[in-house]
Amino acid sequence: MTGIFSAGVGNPPPRILHVGCGGAPLPEWLVCTETRFDIDPNMKPDIVGSMTEMGDIGEYDLIYCCHTLEHLGPRDVHKALQEFLRVLSSNGAAVVLVPDLEDVKPTFEVMYDSPSGPVTGHDMYYGHVSCDANPYMRHLSGFVSETLKDALLKAGFDRAEVKRGEVGKNLIAMGVKA
Repeated sequence: MTGIFSAGVGNPPPRILHVGCGGAPLPEWLVCTETRFDIDPNMKPDIVGSMTEMGDIGEYDLIYCCHTLEHLGPRDVHKALQEFLRVLSSNGAAVVLVPDLEDVKPTFEVMYDSPSGPVTGHDMYYGHVSCDANPYMRHLSGFVSETLKDALLKAGFDRAEVKRGEVGKNLIAMGVKA
């Protein structure tokens, strides 16, 4: 997937808003001009703010939001997705990754190992135990393919597609603005 969102010869790289960036870098396959956006100023983002009220931050070609949307309640998920749509340029897209709760029970059975340690079904529903000290890290919403696609379409995206990830129980969605 190297360079999947890279610019063509003579074109500027796409402008990508990395929402809920935390300390994580963008995936290597995103070649772009990145603007980092986070609610926590300790993460040293370019823009400190809430994804439910982004304000006048400009226009972006792509929004990348990895494991952030589940930290909002259902009403705020809708507001955030509407904000994503608002700041996207025409033909822009939002790429959203969230935990895939299909077939997951909120038990303490280990589902997979992460850099933060083992992740259980309970962690996927409510947030990983390593995040207890940070109130922004609680999980307040959960998704399966159908509910994530529905959330994107209800927020106003013209098209939405959701795939189940092969590693780590993730859903990967793309909402497109016409």
